[in-house]
Amino acid sequence: MKRKGQSHLFKDPIFKGAMSSLQPLSLPRSGNVYNELIKNIVYQQISYKAAENIFGRLCTLLGNNKYQPKDILAHDHDSLRSVGLSNQKANYVKNIAHFFIEHKLYNHDWSTLTDKEIIDLLTQIKGVGTWTVNMILLFELMRPDVFPHKDLAIQQSMNALYKIDKEKKELLKEMNNIAEQWRPHRSLATLYLWSWKRANS
Repeated sequence: MKRKGQSHLFKDPIFKGAMSSLQPLSLPRSGNVYNELIKNIVYQQISYKAAENIFGRLCTLLGNNKYQPKDILAHDHDSLRSVGLSNQKANYVKNIAHFFIEHKLYNHDWSTLTDKEIIDLLTQIKGVGTWTVNMILLFELMRPDVFPHKDLAIQQSMNALYKIDKEKKELLKEMNNIAEQWRPHRSLATLYLWSWKRANS
């Protein structure tokens, strides 16, 4: 699948010129959408090292890294805060746990839902936005055609590579126009763009 996607993406000469020496970004999967959602909340808006430490302490508190919603709910707010979660994030992980229990989602077969249906479902949870669900679609569910155009690193990469020189809505519009040629492999394009950003930061 990667080879087929790469062949398609490299028809774009700008993309090929920038990415031919790179490998697309790869991150480990949690093995479960619930676990990955919690991890994403922990890692948001803080340094990778700090997030790694907090997440490690959270897993220790919960007993393992394959915790279930009931494991989060077994601990009160102060207990969750004690591992380093902010007040807001402690509330968010509780929100996720309650939602997954209420909707019986922990062992859900996500293959039965489209990308849009998953976004519409999970963004009902307070604290879970579209960007977060896109990360789930990309890394945990490995959906092939996800394009998180509001991601800052993606915006910066495309601005630099394609000399877009626009802002806000005009930037997003031009990014999506360019990305149309990458369908149905926009996930792979996204992973390459993140790798390019890391290599050129």
